[in-house]
Amino acid sequence: MQISVTGHHIEITNALKDYVNTKFKRLERHFDQLIDIHVVLGVEKLRQKAEASIQLNGAKVFADVSHDDMYAAIDGLIDKLDRQVIKHKEKKNDYRGALKNEAENESI
Repeated sequence: MQISVTGHHIEITNALKDYVNTKFKRLERHFDQLIDIHVVLGVEKLRQKAEASIQLNGAKVFADVSHDDMYAAIDGLIDKLDRQVIKHKEKKNDYRGALKNEAENESI
């Protein structure tokens, strides 16, 4: 898993990079096929914005969150991405299960 963190009207400090890296480890426990993650942290007027796109094996997931605090925005971003990755994983497993059941029924 490769994580790239960029800033838009904000300087990315080592503390922010470390925080993003530790939070994205949470996604790996649900789905280990995360290929590429691109995170953009920015400031728009008085709001802190965090957005990320994840390249999965066969899909792309995107989420963005705005909050008053950058760390809270990153936490909200991880929550959104976590739900989306779990949903993608369940869809993939349901499809494979349906194909397996169909193949078993045909062989009978």
